[in-house]
Amino acid sequence: MKLTSTMKKTLVITSLVLFTMTLTGCRIATDDAGNIIQITESTTFSDIMSTENWFSAILVWPMAQALNKLTPVIGVAGAIAVLTILVNGILMIFTLKSTVASQQMQLLQPELEKIQRKYEGKDDEASRMKQATEMQNLYKKYNVNPMSMLLVTFLQFPIIIAMYQAVQRSSAIKTGTFMGLSLETTPLDGIKNGMWGYLLIFIVMGLCQFVSMNLPQWLAKKKAEAEAEKHHRKAPETTNSQSKMMQYYMLAMILVFGLMWPTAMSIYWAIHSCVTIVKTLLVQKIIDSKKEGAKA
Repeated sequence: MKLTSTMKKTLVITSLVLFTMTLTGCRIATDDAGNIIQITESTTFSDIMSTENWFSAILVWPMAQALNKLTPVIGVAGAIAVLTILVNGILMIFTLKSTVASQQMQLLQPELEKIQRKYEGKDDEASRMKQATEMQNLYKKYNVNPMSMLLVTFLQFPIIIAMYQAVQRSSAIKTGTFMGLSLETTPLDGIKNGMWGYLLIFIVMGLCQFVSMNLPQWLAKKKAEAEAEKHHRKAPETTNSQSKMMQYYMLAMILVFGLMWPTAMSIYWAIHSCVTIVKTLLVQKIIDSKKEGAKA
């Protein structure tokens, strides 16, 4: 079976994810009964370091403690929102250049697909070399390095896992409530018991995730249409069905998990998706500003 560029990219990212998970030892801590060990305000850094691992002590513990401190003051949703914004802000400082390049790759997708269609069905060495050259020239024209996307994934994944664990291990989050709903209960159990607030949280999470996943493609399509209109021509069709199928697969997976994990995680995932949406729009503004500067 011949691997497409999308499949190759997916395999590389998956390999990096698995490598990162192995490297960090980021398995969530449980007791003998299989219950997740909670981090309370009295849990110290030394406790975690001596009984678990450096990943839990250095990344998970401070995040869980921040949630424990913030929740009584600004509520569960407020605490998760503040921490998510803070963590993403710090990450963006270190990965801004790579994040901009990653998003710009989405904007180049119509032009990349045009090159791929041009050489579709041509398997000879000369055609492959010409295709590779044209793609490299396109990356050079827009100052984009495709490998930078892998750097963003590699750096962000352990932090996302740590935040995910912190939400589950924070005692203040676990025992807290949101709109009068217990955050320990799964949305599925809440819906089964006729408590429709859980359904509302699940729907909001799904919508936020859907928008955050599709926003880069929507922005790319809008840019392509604007560029085509400027030159009085029709915008190129984007027919990357494999990429769309992968997105729908990931969305379906998240929705299934969203039904079965504690409601606290659904709230976190909805907030994380909203922060991702804002970050995407900010990065797009940076890209537009750079283009305007280059033209000037």
